[in-house]
Amino acid sequence: MAALTEDDVAGIDARLSGTDALLATEYPGDDGSRQPVHTLYVPADRYDPQLPARFGAQAAEAVAAFGGTAALAQAVGLGHLAGELAPLVDAKLVAEPVEDLRLDFEDGYGARPDDEEDADAVLAAQRVAEAVAAGVAPPFIGIRFKCFEAPTRRRGIRTLDLFLSTLASLGPLPDGLVLTLPKVTTVEQVEAMVALCEIFEERLGLDAGRLRFEVQMETPQLIVAADGSVPVAALLHRAYGRVSALHYGTYDYSASLQIAAAYQSMEHPAADYAKQVMQVAVAETGVRLSDGSTNVIPVGKNALAAWQLHARLVRRSLERGYYQGWDLAAPQLPTRYLATYAFYREGFAAAARRLDNYLHGSDATIMDEPATARALARFVVRGLECGAVTESESLAATGATRGELIRLAHPKLAASKEENA
Repeated sequence: MAALTEDDVAGIDARLSGTDALLATEYPGDDGSRQPVHTLYVPADRYDPQLPARFGAQAAEAVAAFGGTAALAQAVGLGHLAGELAPLVDAKLVAEPVEDLRLDFEDGYGARPDDEEDADAVLAAQRVAEAVAAGVAPPFIGIRFKCFEAPTRRRGIRTLDLFLSTLASLGPLPDGLVLTLPKVTTVEQVEAMVALCEIFEERLGLDAGRLRFEVQMETPQLIVAADGSVPVAALLHRAYGRVSALHYGTYDYSASLQIAAAYQSMEHPAADYAKQVMQVAVAETGVRLSDGSTNVIPVGKNALAAWQLHARLVRRSLERGYYQGWDLAAPQLPTRYLATYAFYREGFAAAARRLDNYLHGSDATIMDEPATARALARFVVRGLECGAVTESESLAATGATRGELIRLAHPKLAASKEENA
């Protein structure tokens, strides 16, 4: 005979109702949408709809001059996969050379006369609309405007206003629209951006919640505030779901810590500490992470050394759970995809075998738990989304369709869709 009554259990439910609500609203998990493997930054005034294709062609030319993609794979330590990687990367540079493009009005654009930046903001919106209409826009595209510190605040807000207002006047906002708020130092700056988003939605006739934004983590004040708190964690929960990602800014953050220029790097211990704090802060919130960039560009006589560095840093980020990073130039695209594809292809066979066993009981020697199965499915789905693994390879190895893998990877999302069906 049970000792507890229904009233006893109901009392526990009531006691934990606040926790239940907190977990449901503040820690909803990943929403299952695609995350790009990189963000490519270009000065806003240099963008036109043909830029992604042009960058893909420039990347392919650089590789061809080196001796081909297989030769580059060999040179950056991926010779064991060169035959598999070369055709996939070559195809990627033609079909989708840029996954996420940021038209930069901040550091990459600099300080210009107001009338010049006004004109460029309007033109950027017109060109994005043109690219979307022509079907040549990357899956994700948007702008980085100037930060909310006092000297640049009004200029940044005006650029954002002109870009969004112009874009909205030309038709529905692109599904993959991304807005980037740089050099955030306080939670209040994020709250100010939330307020602006609400105003834009009202004035431009957008659905409530339509506008979200990335926060660039470039200052130590977001890691430890004056009162000893960790603002990077708090800001996520004060933005009401509008923060889509945290992006680490390698050089601004390093400079803020007075690290000498020669030692500023994505792999500096100070960078790793900041990124570990970010990683813990976003866990189960659904907010994505992006690593920063290396400013060593593969050109001239030092191209090979730069490619080797870039490939190693991309792999390092992936192994640490950072599935996105920044690229700054076309020649970085080949090693972005070589290193990314190698990461997924090297782990694919084992992940697929374990998924097949979990779903179909094909191997009695492996007993994975549901949490592990979700992680395995997410790994395979990421590989599919970026082109590292083909649909036919995945289906043959796992026995599951892409949709089935997505449902396994994101069960909360699947349950929510069933409830709303």
